[in-house]
Amino acid sequence: MPTIYDLKPKFQNLLRPICDALAKAGITANQITIYAAVLSALGGLAILLYPTARWPLLVLPVVLFVRMALNAIDGMLAREHNMKSPLGAILNELGDVLADAALYLPLALVPGVPGALVVTLVIIAIVTEMAGVVAVQIGASRRYDGPFGKSDRALLFGLLALLLGVGVPIGHWVASLLGICIVLGMLTIWKRSKNALKEGCAS
Repeated sequence: MPTIYDLKPKFQNLLRPICDALAKAGITANQITIYAAVLSALGGLAILLYPTARWPLLVLPVVLFVRMALNAIDGMLAREHNMKSPLGAILNELGDVLADAALYLPLALVPGVPGALVVTLVIIAIVTEMAGVVAVQIGASRRYDGPFGKSDRALLFGLLALLLGVGVPIGHWVASLLGICIVLGMLTIWKRSKNALKEGCAS
């Protein structure tokens, strides 16, 4: 099943000039990873402090887009400019999970948004990424299978925040959307685990 992640190569090509310029300026992949995590924390903090205001919700899609660009750039810096390191691998994986939690969990405080579903979806997101990383321990590659990976979650939460930010009334559609995504997240965990086992046993 196609996911937003499949568009990553084209997105990276657009960002490559920026990536090359950052490398020449001495900016490291690890620094970009940290910047992305801090940006997410600030975006989540804005919603946490002003859960009834619209402007933090409108800022969230912008934060997500910039963070997505930073995530692509840190990987390109690591691969294409010889910046790979054990610390970078740890920062990349932990940074993504912590940034997701910091940015998405405050949405549970927005009046009318079913907080329990937001928390459940964030937990499933953490397990999803764990399933992708654990694959490496059994001899498989880091799994990025869909249908509901990191980029897809960003699209969902960005769209949800945008709709609420422009004043679309909160109704049953929010719970239904989150519920569908929870199911897709569980399917993603199962698919990553299954494919990791298949790849690991074949190697």
